[in-house]
Amino acid sequence: MTLLHKSALGLALAASTAFSASAAELTIAIVNNGHMINMQKVAEAYTKDTGVELKWVSLEEGVLREQVTSDTATGGGQYDIINIGMQEAPIWGAAGWIEPLTFGAAYDIDDMLPAMRNGLSHEGTLYAAPFYGESSMVMYRKDLTDAAGVTIADNDSWDNIKAAAAAMHNPDAGVYGACLRGKPGWGDNMAFVTTMVNSFGGAWFDKDSRPTIDSDEWRDAINFYVDLLGNYGPPGSEGNSFNEILALYNEGKCGMWIDATIAASFLKVEGVAYAQSPNAGNPVGANWLWAWAMAVPAGSPNAEEAQKFIEWATSKDYIKAVADHPDFGWGSVPTGTRASTYAYPEFQAVADFASAEMAAIESAAPAATDLKPYIGVQFAAIPEFPEVGSAVAQEIAAALSGAKSVDDALKASQAAADAIMREAGYYE
Repeated sequence: MTLLHKSALGLALAASTAFSASAAELTIAIVNNGHMINMQKVAEAYTKDTGVELKWVSLEEGVLREQVTSDTATGGGQYDIINIGMQEAPIWGAAGWIEPLTFGAAYDIDDMLPAMRNGLSHEGTLYAAPFYGESSMVMYRKDLTDAAGVTIADNDSWDNIKAAAAAMHNPDAGVYGACLRGKPGWGDNMAFVTTMVNSFGGAWFDKDSRPTIDSDEWRDAINFYVDLLGNYGPPGSEGNSFNEILALYNEGKCGMWIDATIAASFLKVEGVAYAQSPNAGNPVGANWLWAWAMAVPAGSPNAEEAQKFIEWATSKDYIKAVADHPDFGWGSVPTGTRASTYAYPEFQAVADFASAEMAAIESAAPAATDLKPYIGVQFAAIPEFPEVGSAVAQEIAAALSGAKSVDDALKASQAAADAIMREAGYYE
C-alpha cells in the first residue's frame, strides 16, 4: 500500500463506504499556480481510497478572487472548497461566510508555522488551512551578477538593486535586469507595490482610516518602480504577474525577480541565489506574508467531506505523498506551512532556498504599527481593501504603461480610495 493510501485511510475514512453509490462529489475552486495544479494529480489516490469525486475549477488569480468572493458572499453554493488567503479568512470567518475548521490530533496543528495559523484565524479559531505559505524575497541570477561585477545583499537598498538591474540588463541578448509584477489586481501588482511603498515609509491609511496614497512616500516609491521597470524591465510589464514572470525567468530572460518565496521551488535555470527583500530605509513591511489556503463556504451540503479533504490536503502525510509521487518528489512539495517540512534531510538536499524562505516568513510583520496602523503587510485587513486595492491597481498599471503620469495616477487613486472609505462609513 502506498504512503498516500495509508494517509488517506489514516484520516478514518472507512473502507467499507469508500465506493458507495452515495459518495460525495466536491467542487474545488483553486488558483492556477503550480502546487495547486500538482494537487489534482496527487489527489487521484484520494478519490481511489475514498470514492469522493473531485471536480476542479482552476482559475487565474484575479478571476478566482472575483468569482469566489461573489459566490461566497451571496451564498451561491457553487463550490464546496475554495482557495482564499490571509486577507479574506479572518474577515469571512467573523462574518460567518466560511466554516470553522476542526481537525483530529494526528493533524498536529502545532506543527503549522505560527505566522500561517495566526493569519488564517479569527479570535483563535482557524477558518482556512494553508496549502502553501510564502513571504517575498529577491531571486537573482548570481552568474549574471558575478559577470557584471555587482552584488545583491540581504535587505539591500533600492539604489543598489537598480544598479544591479542596470548591470545585468542586456535586452539585445534577451535578458532584462528586473522582472516585477505589473498586472493590475490587489493581489497582483499591488502585492509587490505595497511592500515597496512600505519600505519607502508609506502606508495605505492613517490612524483614522483615511487613505494616504497621494503622499510623498507613495510618490517616491511609484516613481522608482516605474523608472526601474521602464528602464530595466521586459516590455509589457503592465501585463505580467506571477505566472508570466515565472515563465520569463525560466526562459533565462530575467536577471532578478522580487516575488513570492514559493516561486523558488519552480525555478529551473541555473545559478539562482536569494536575498531578503530590499528597502529604502524602512525594513518593516518590505516583505509580504501570504498563504493560499483552503476553506469551506458556509452552508455547503458537503461540508463534512470537504473538511476531511482539507485535513488530508494540508497534512504532513500530503507532503510525504508529493515527495513519494513519481511525477514530483521532494523538490515539488508545498512549503511555508509546516515546521516539519524543513527538517527533512531529503527536502534540505534539494531546496537551496529553504533558509531564505524561512527567514523571510519569520521576518514578515503583519501587526499594526504607528506607521502602518492596520493589520496586514501587502494588504489591509478590512473588508473594503479588495475594492480599494483593485481601483489603485488599475491606476498604477496605467502609470507603468505610460498612459498616465505618476502624479495623476496617485491623485486618481486617492480620490477612488477616499470615496470607497467614505461610503463604507469610516468617516464623513
